[in-house]
Amino acid sequence: MRILFLNYEYPPLGGGAGNATAYLLKEFAKIPGLEVDLVTSAIDKKYQLEKIGENIRIHRLPIGKNPKNLHFQSQKDLLIYAWKAYFFSRKIIQERKYALTLAFFSVPCGFLAWIFKRQFELPYLVFLRGADVPGYSERFIYLHKIITPLIKRIWREAESVVANSRGLKDLARKTNPLQKIDIIPNGIDTRQFRPSVYNFGSPTSKMEVGLPRSWNTFKILCVTRITPRKNIRCLIEAFNQLRRKYANLNLQIIGEGDEKNNLEKLVGELGIEKEVDFVGLLPHEKLPAYYQSARVYVLPSLNEGMSNSMLEALASGLPLLATDTGGTKELIEDGVNGFV
Repeated sequence: MRILFLNYEYPPLGGGAGNATAYLLKEFAKIPGLEVDLVTSAIDKKYQLEKIGENIRIHRLPIGKNPKNLHFQSQKDLLIYAWKAYFFSRKIIQERKYALTLAFFSVPCGFLAWIFKRQFELPYLVFLRGADVPGYSERFIYLHKIITPLIKRIWREAESVVANSRGLKDLARKTNPLQKIDIIPNGIDTRQFRPSVYNFGSPTSKMEVGLPRSWNTFKILCVTRITPRKNIRCLIEAFNQLRRKYANLNLQIIGEGDEKNNLEKLVGELGIEKEVDFVGLLPHEKLPAYYQSARVYVLPSLNEGMSNSMLEALASGLPLLATDTGGTKELIEDGVNGFV
């Protein structure tokens, strides 16, 4: 069986959807007789082919991506990806026989899958990720007003439409109340993300993540894209209030994004540079030690589907503090494993 997989995000590009794709491909690689071709975006200016085992091929298409902003895909990025992915995918569809297409995001990937169904009678599945659902992001509010009829048609003609949380499904049903939508939550590797044998920031775990702090430091962790939608400004302002009441607090923010410079300026204005660490973008395999050295995980997003970082934090044994949006209540039992 051969599957065509379309997602413009794949690590180090993007965020949750890219990581979810990476997890899926690792599992697909374990299935005998299954071949997968992922068509995604490249950072470099040349086409790149990567492999996982012998049967998983990752085709990275150059889209002129700015390597300094890997976590944000502009509308220009999406248009270039759609154009190049269409011709590349069309070529390999004609060369190989595929059973179906998996498309992450209704547009542009679901749109491409919809075209291929019409051209090659190739069935497709659409996985809703968040920003592709009308009403999820103010960034696309005007675009969604124009393309919502197309999105509804893409969903209607898919073999299945899959959301990653009940909250995202409910939002999608506002666009089409009659649309059947299944739910498959994101998954993570609990062999990689697990509680530390050293409880709450032991000396060993602190040395692993390079924290020259006292052993009793209470570390607050946030791993996310640093964009306005993630509402990190609110977290920093709240942290500034807390540090006036409690000693030995540390806020650690892991990730990159177009809001980072503004937030670093805010931290400077508040005079809390010593208490707030902007770690930057880290390889995924280095994250477990940071989770294990923290006391609590905070994500103040304005909207969210099913947060991979919250799943990783839970698997690492951390209590969660998050806003009531998207799939948050599906992960947090208020007052038990965290607070909403």
